[in-house]
Amino acid sequence: MARRALITGITGQDGSYLAEHLLDQGYDVWGLVRGQANPRVARVRRLLQDVQLVRGDLLDQGSLISAVERVQPDEVYNLGAISFVPMSWEQAELTAEVTGMGVLRMLEAIRVCSGITSSRAAGSGQIRFYQASSSEMFGQVRETPQNERTPFHPRSPYGVAKAYGHFLTQNYRESYGMFAVSGILFNHESPRRGAEFVTRKVTLGVARIKLGLASELRLGNLEARRDWGYAGDYVQAMRLMLQAGTPEDYVIGTGHTQSVRELVIAAFEAAQLDWESYVVGDQALHRPAEVDLLCADPKKARVQLGWEPTVAFEELVAMMVESDLKLLSEGADPEQDSSWP
Repeated sequence: MARRALITGITGQDGSYLAEHLLDQGYDVWGLVRGQANPRVARVRRLLQDVQLVRGDLLDQGSLISAVERVQPDEVYNLGAISFVPMSWEQAELTAEVTGMGVLRMLEAIRVCSGITSSRAAGSGQIRFYQASSSEMFGQVRETPQNERTPFHPRSPYGVAKAYGHFLTQNYRESYGMFAVSGILFNHESPRRGAEFVTRKVTLGVARIKLGLASELRLGNLEARRDWGYAGDYVQAMRLMLQAGTPEDYVIGTGHTQSVRELVIAAFEAAQLDWESYVVGDQALHRPAEVDLLCADPKKARVQLGWEPTVAFEELVAMMVESDLKLLSEGADPEQDSSWP
């Protein structure tokens, strides 16, 4: 009998790649969608025709219990979040409720539906839970590169909320014997990345300039350095974590960093343009508290899970520029919720 997976955040970049990967592995895949008129449902049905949908909301405990009871999943992947870091300062309370408390509500839904109490730990047939943790939890880093033992010092409401969800996942694992793990994923991108994120903002900006639709690209801090990989690689690590013999947390990244400036140079080179002729610095686009450097130490995932990234940075950037050139040439508007090619 096929394993059954429930994915929150099915309408996002990671949710779509994870759903495709699990379908390829023979899973029955269900996606949690919010609201009666969710505009993103149409694109899920277009791209992921074999995924079944169930209604639920990370803000509503009862709906999550109903969703888990209906789907009866073997595995739950909690990818749902307010994931755009700058927005977390503008909507800090909502970020805390969705990105932080949403983890608690989903863990509680699994615990309640499984009949787990503090006096009766989960058994061998338990639902396995994956929490999407984030490198933003490291924030003002204490050491470089960052591994599973590096202390957290988040520098945004988003990072704080992710840290809460991370520790809560550990707590439910230790308190109830649940198979609950966190993947501490460093930045991972793709042509499906939302248009508001810096990587996609850059590749869309380059495509617009190349096609004569824009004359400049305004950016904030060009010196911030990140460990960037391909989202299609990273979702494979999520599944591997839930197939392991014991529940453990893992750092997932490439182990290499590039600056935003290097991202910009690579994107303009992919379009055969001189970046210095078009990029304009904008102080208003800087974060209130900047995270200057994030770099993963993915040794544990490599050794214990056999996971390694396959797409190099320059290849990833070129892939995104090519996709955005095609998207804009066909008249699509990526700002209007059509970020999936």
